[in-house]
Amino acid sequence: MQRGYPRIRFQKKLDRLKEEVDTMGQATLNAYRDAFSTFIEYDPELVKNVMETNRKVHEMGYQIEHNAMSIIAAEQPVAGDLRFIEASIKVSSHLKRICGLASNIAEVARHVKDEEIPEKPMFDLQRMADIVDGMVSKSLAAFLAKNMNVARELHRDDDKVDDLFDHALKEITKSMFQDKESISYSIYLLFLARFLERIADRAENIGDRTIFMITCEKQQFTLEKKQE
Repeated sequence: MQRGYPRIRFQKKLDRLKEEVDTMGQATLNAYRDAFSTFIEYDPELVKNVMETNRKVHEMGYQIEHNAMSIIAAEQPVAGDLRFIEASIKVSSHLKRICGLASNIAEVARHVKDEEIPEKPMFDLQRMADIVDGMVSKSLAAFLAKNMNVARELHRDDDKVDDLFDHALKEITKSMFQDKESISYSIYLLFLARFLERIADRAENIGDRTIFMITCEKQQFTLEKKQE
């Protein structure tokens, strides 16, 4: 019984680390949803919530890094356990960035709250936002469940977001040339499209990190290296 105790204690530490990443991920997803909701229908309380959640998520990230490093120092894990701990640090870093981008979206909402956005760009941005929402949710689920199939779906989803981003860019730019008065808010729509595209990239990176954690396939990190 005593011989197995260190492993039980170690597993409990890993389970706690996993729970911390899950909590951080759910807070990040909620911040993203609140941010886009207040872009659709401005709500100063939601903006305040997003900013506060961003602060808390960053604190969670630092705590996860500290706890992960403590486990490595105390337990000296190897192989799969070490990859999970390293992945938890990396995933928390991506979640911090996603939440930061969510706060940027909330800032965009402040600038366009009194503008009447044309139907076409709103439709494209909403489609992007819906796919990105699913990507963030999928990436977290894939990591927590160590589900490679779900992680691989993120590449296809990211391609869809990239296509929508290119289309939105063309449409918004075209409207700026056709209606000079739209330039003041169209700039913020371009920012919004870029923020959504970058969140999608981060979600894809979480999926890539999940695949690496499971298979140790190093070729998965092209986008991640590009962003760092």
